[in-house]
Amino acid sequence: MKSPLPEYLKHVLTQCKQDSGQTAQYIPELASANPDHLGVALCTIDGDMYAAGDTEVEFAIESISKAFVYAIALEDRGFDGVAKKVGVEPSGDPFNQLSLDPKTGRPDNPLINAGAITTHTLVNGKTPQDRYDRVADVLSRCAGRKLRVMEDVYSSEMKTADRNRALAYMLHMTGIIEGDPMAAVEYYTRQCSLAVTAKDLAVMTATLANRGRQPVTKEQIFSPDVMVRVQSVMLTCGMYDYAGDWVTAVGIPSKSGVGGGIIGSLPGQVGIATFSPQLEEHGNSYRGIKIFEHMSDKMGLHLLKVVPPSQSAVRRDKTVKLPSRPGHPANLRVVAVQGAVNFVAAEHVSRHLVSIQPKDDVGIVLDLRAVTMMYDVGKMLLADTVEGLIADGHKVALIDPDGVLPKDKMGAADRPGTLKELLPQGAVAGENQLGEF
Repeated sequence: MKSPLPEYLKHVLTQCKQDSGQTAQYIPELASANPDHLGVALCTIDGDMYAAGDTEVEFAIESISKAFVYAIALEDRGFDGVAKKVGVEPSGDPFNQLSLDPKTGRPDNPLINAGAITTHTLVNGKTPQDRYDRVADVLSRCAGRKLRVMEDVYSSEMKTADRNRALAYMLHMTGIIEGDPMAAVEYYTRQCSLAVTAKDLAVMTATLANRGRQPVTKEQIFSPDVMVRVQSVMLTCGMYDYAGDWVTAVGIPSKSGVGGGIIGSLPGQVGIATFSPQLEEHGNSYRGIKIFEHMSDKMGLHLLKVVPPSQSAVRRDKTVKLPSRPGHPANLRVVAVQGAVNFVAAEHVSRHLVSIQPKDDVGIVLDLRAVTMMYDVGKMLLADTVEGLIADGHKVALIDPDGVLPKDKMGAADRPGTLKELLPQGAVAGENQLGEF
């Protein structure tokens, strides 16, 4: 059986196909783009791709590249090093505004042109060519294929890049960027002229959503902490002076480009990309916006429309009766935990365990086999909870074949036992049988 999702995506395109806006008129090569192109692609963090429409048509990545180059700069210079040169505040102005923060002299954020030219120069490299080569290599690894420059687009943009040249000279004059400002514009423009498809962008965006791990090649390209910073800025600044409306209506960290693309990264879930060259007044794809609004509403993708993890953290709580054996409990209270355990989920599990009253004939089994990830605060809280249960007189066993809850989080005297230690001989065949209880 084929997944029904591609057919649903075709339905979404039909619902959002109304014409409005126009191609980017100030760049001749982009102005001549086919206005009828329309596509949407989704890539899960497991690497599964679903697409509909014109998702294999190449177009220029344009400003979408800014989010990825910001991530590279953060990896190369660190948070503090980048923050000295670029802020993280929404500008409220057009993306090519000739202005810097009056107090700090920095561009407001890395997703407007002034900030993007700056972050390009913060990428490691002995020469401007070296910096560009690093950018092209990392973006290609995110896409899972070598990306090429659309030379016609590059030449067309360089002929109309006077405003970016002015920005570069202004940044150089204030000491924000070093080196030749014209080289910065030249290689920044090559960065924006890289050819991508909607499918490429979906995989690249899934890399952001997957804590920096490319979902197909499994390469860890960016660190998780960098992904938090990048997606935060995407949420507040990625759609220029339309950002407030975007957060309200869509609620997905995103970035648009005047080539017609929009990406949306839903952390821990999926990367989304749309392609339609018709732009609205702010420079964002008109039909791309409609697609994201539709999917956010109908598919429940808004970041603030989430199921609280605490409500699903306890997968099962069942008491299993055992054969009577001297020195062993007659019953097991099996508490199975699932999913990504953050503070809220760990607190819920801890509260659930603490509510269990000590009984001589009942042992507690904490089953962590279905836990996909546990944050440090979750490890600390559950380790302390287990120690407290043992101190209160509970007999506790831990099923944790993947070492989700390291033993060094618990004191030696209060570490839980194994299931075999808790069970009378011959009571059950082994841990796998617990799934049947």
